Amino acid sequence: MTAARRDVAGRSIRWDEERAAQAYAEGAWVHETLADALARAAVDEPDRVLIIDGARCLSARDLHTQASLLAQAMAARFPMGSVVSFMLPNWHETAVIYLAATLAGMVAHPILPSLREHDLRFMLEDVDSRMIFIPAQFRGHQTAKMLDSVVGQLSAPPQVVVVRGDCGGHIAYPTLFESTVTRTLAPPDPDAVRMIMYTSGTTGSPKGVMHSHNSIHALIRQIGRHWLVEPGDKFLVASPISHIGGSIYAFECPLLLGTTVVLMERWEAAEAVDLLVTHRCTHFAGATPFLVQSLAAARQAQTRLPDLKLFVCGGASVPPSLIREAAEYFARAVVTRVYGSTEVPVTTVGVTDREDLAHAADTDGQAGIADIKLAAADGASASTGEVMARGPQMLVGYVHAEDEASVFDADGYYRTGDLGRWVDGNYLVIAGRIKDIIIRNGENIAPKEVEDLLLGHPDIAEIAIVGLPDPRTGERACAVIVPRGAAQPDVASLGTFLEARGVARFKVPEQVAIRDALPKNDAGKVLKHQIRAELAGAS
Repeated sequence: MTAARRDVAGRSIRWDEERAAQAYAEGAWVHETLADALARAAVDEPDRVLIIDGARCLSARDLHTQASLLAQAMAARFPMGSVVSFMLPNWHETAVIYLAATLAGMVAHPILPSLREHDLRFMLEDVDSRMIFIPAQFRGHQTAKMLDSVVGQLSAPPQVVVVRGDCGGHIAYPTLFESTVTRTLAPPDPDAVRMIMYTSGTTGSPKGVMHSHNSIHALIRQIGRHWLVEPGDKFLVASPISHIGGSIYAFECPLLLGTTVVLMERWEAAEAVDLLVTHRCTHFAGATPFLVQSLAAARQAQTRLPDLKLFVCGGASVPPSLIREAAEYFARAVVTRVYGSTEVPVTTVGVTDREDLAHAADTDGQAGIADIKLAAADGASASTGEVMARGPQMLVGYVHAEDEASVFDADGYYRTGDLGRWVDGNYLVIAGRIKDIIIRNGENIAPKEVEDLLLGHPDIAEIAIVGLPDPRTGERACAVIVPRGAAQPDVASLGTFLEARGVARFKVPEQVAIRDALPKNDAGKVLKHQIRAELAGAS
């Protein structure tokens, strides 16, 4: 029976005593945390390189030393359970920050560096962040100046730490390592919240997904068992470390699975192939565009990536032909599809048998990591229905417990909002999404959030944003607009309007269709499936 339980900071987490006991008995959950793993690695294998960031390499000793000093600085400022945010690209400092938060018993809160004022202000206030780590600027955007504006609008703003570049009146990252005062840090509770990630939903505002030390530990152990991982393997991490995938490969796997991570600050396919070859990387995971472009770049470089053992593709629609093409070209790698979410990461196990290309290409993996059931509209089990999942790696709740009422059933299964069907008994195929989410280049876009903002556009009377298949990005966002007058908004005007309101660029629609009216049902709800069908037929 699932009940509410409070962690060290008073956050309400979902707790099922029977299932927790089972997770502990099976070893999915343990009575220690990543803090213990870091301390052990610093003693047992101090010189083993865990992080490669360009020319910078961090050993277990380096990470432990730096994270310990930073943890002291955090503990001197905030109580255990406080939220520490970071809005950084794939830099080695982020691993130090994440591990320092672990040592200090804080909650890590990764934020996409591409987000702007609108999302950032909401998240920092919603999660009550006490400290945020940022770059002075990134990709031409003055992040530190943006934070000046954001914190000025918050009643309890976080302390702002600038990691690289001019601190501009904020705290300079190196100064946090200067204190000589030390205190004994209490060990974190493995069942307490250790990370909060925001994910887009259909209600407009993002939801804060809470994971415990143990839910992430269970995920890493499952990956270790099912993804051909051996000590000494190397993961190329090109996906943002502010996503659940990037974070676990970069922060957790090196300590729990004995791997090394190679970080990419910015995606560029030719550079990725060079890193894969130079560092003899064995594992790579990413959304569809990463695989498409890596395959093209490998051909251009005339390499079949002989060291690559596994390419895991997910996060967006994955064409079966792409899996077949990549599996045929790469010399050794298993190329497979997987399915999951921030709430239940890695819900399916990828097919890791190179001889079983049919299931690797044509399905989204097999059950085995999470307990999966398909439910019809009335909740009954079905061969085709809404995908519902639970497991020791699932979230322990949302920041706001009221958000949980509609997403869990009586048995504790998470309602994914995705439509799936079983193939050959144990293989899952995702047939579509019940939830109205657009996934572009692996980034989740909640149409309602953007629609609500664009309804303030002076030339828009009505709007519906739908996702359409796109061979390059997986999906593209199309804004179907009923104009208010003679003026007809275009992509450029929507972009200008949204960017002026601090909306991330990846959320701006890439296509506009003008209509006299939107199709609606008797209750006045816009029939987006009709819009998609019409636009797909016209393309």
